[in-house]
Amino acid sequence: MKNDKWKPWALLAPSMSAVFLLLVIPVCFIVVYSFWLRAPSGADIPAFQFGNYAKFFEDFFYPKILIRTIRISFETVILCVVMGYVPAYFFYRSESRYKKIFLLLIMLPFWVSFIIRTMSWINIMGDSGLINHFLIKIGLIASPISMLYNEFTVLMGLIMYLLPFMVLNIYVSLEGIDKSLLEAARCMGCTEWQAFREVTLPLSLPGVSAGCLLVFVLTAGTYLPPMILGGPGNGMIANLIFKRVIGTLDWPFGSAISVILLSLLFVIVWTYNRYLGINQIFKSLQGS
Repeated sequence: MKNDKWKPWALLAPSMSAVFLLLVIPVCFIVVYSFWLRAPSGADIPAFQFGNYAKFFEDFFYPKILIRTIRISFETVILCVVMGYVPAYFFYRSESRYKKIFLLLIMLPFWVSFIIRTMSWINIMGDSGLINHFLIKIGLIASPISMLYNEFTVLMGLIMYLLPFMVLNIYVSLEGIDKSLLEAARCMGCTEWQAFREVTLPLSLPGVSAGCLLVFVLTAGTYLPPMILGGPGNGMIANLIFKRVIGTLDWPFGSAISVILLSLLFVIVWTYNRYLGINQIFKSLQGS
């Protein structure tokens, strides 16, 4: 009996070791690096000081990028909710035998590289892209319209990347609703709209909130759409980290920015888990 107590730990050991080696240790290195000094010669000097954090907040240039990141994340969340609820509800109400194929099509973009999907917008919205070529062909415009390298195209790239996550979260939440509740609502005289407003929508909100959290966190940490589709004024916090670490090799300051972003996201996730619970996200991942 005593040996049985160790069996769960033995089963967990490989995955826990991977999490510790690939996640916990790298994050600890980043936290330690954030306190180091950057010498004028370019060398990183081990130290324990808060100069890198003070540098981030003493110049509004850096907090401005963080605020822009939060704003774009919220915009992406709102657009994904509006665009994702309708197809999720359609899949929930559908009795078609092709329902599983439709769900497979939602996950199909995950089979293609994120970089390739992001770069494809250049061929669609570029000066010689599909849209401009079509508009010139039918005579609506005489010269190409500049549609790339602005916040709109950044949002388009983010929505393309994150919309399936929102759809799957909402769909799993809708699938958990007992359809007899809708029948009971109709028996009591509710119209289709009233049944949706009073029954379906409130019971699907856990999936909506889980999708919002997932989309917000992924948006705040991504850097490819702003780098490929955005202009000089559309950079997000992940692009700033990339430039400091890869562009200038300023590991201490880049690590400090990473810790600030990580702390912000941790507070958001902790608050969500404290009041709403994070289990819905795992249900959606299992359902997908």
